[in-house]
Amino acid sequence: MEQKLSPILVYAYNRPDHLKRCIQSLQANDLATDSDLYIFSDAARDEQDSDAVSQVRQYLHTITGFKSITITERPVNWGLARSIIDGVSSTLKTSDRVIVVEDDLIVAPHFLRFMNEALELYKDEERVGHIQACDFTHDPSLPDTFLIKFTGSWGWATWSRAWKHFNPNGQQLLNELESRHLTQQFDFNGRYGFTRMLRRQIQGKNNSWAIRWNASLFLADILSLNVGRSLVQNEGFDGSGTNCGSGNLYQSDLWMDVLPVEKISPVTENLAARKAFERYYARTNSLWAKAMRRIKRTLKGDFGK
Repeated sequence: MEQKLSPILVYAYNRPDHLKRCIQSLQANDLATDSDLYIFSDAARDEQDSDAVSQVRQYLHTITGFKSITITERPVNWGLARSIIDGVSSTLKTSDRVIVVEDDLIVAPHFLRFMNEALELYKDEERVGHIQACDFTHDPSLPDTFLIKFTGSWGWATWSRAWKHFNPNGQQLLNELESRHLTQQFDFNGRYGFTRMLRRQIQGKNNSWAIRWNASLFLADILSLNVGRSLVQNEGFDGSGTNCGSGNLYQSDLWMDVLPVEKISPVTENLAARKAFERYYARTNSLWAKAMRRIKRTLKGDFGK
């Protein structure tokens, strides 16, 4: 039987060099030539970004190496959150699955193979709603794949059945987290401020779609299939990204071999993996760790947040 391949959604803004490296890494996957590629190019926020956006759009029309290429050039600036929500929602009207990549991501040669195999293997498993192919913890105790109540947003995939749970209303999500006394668990036992991130989204201090997707599946008790060997590397920590600062806090090393996909049974959260994330966030998100990073950035002349 011919393998069913998911459409690939790529989101681009004003980073032509990042985008080229992202596309080249996708092209290096052997399933690229049989995959449909959808690219969403946001318009410039201001005159300062106009030239870079023009360079991105010129490059888009030179891309080859995929079964089909569909380019959407937004006439006005939508911002990443609106663009991702709309792009995923519209694609899932005609497809039951999507793979999503942003322009600052480099994927491994077997990324598409892993994602498509996982999407097919778990397509009917209602308790699994998300696939995340990036690992930044570098924790050797993590298995190749595991289930966890946490949705990473760097190289991910989902199904139309799961996306129906997405609630864009941050206030409703926060109210439910608080009324069910789940904020501590949502924050990895208080080790990372995901609830604070959600509050800031509500206040308009960030525009994160990912925190709302994370909360939506968390509240629905739906798990994510995560990897312990990273198939994605985020280059956005050079200060060029919308939501990524500088530094190497979330750097990952690409796993260049095939990563096997096996059905995990029973379909329950891997509590040891959850503890590994708690350890990681305790080590990197403490006041002392934050102070040390700020001092190091200052000494290097990096005054970003």
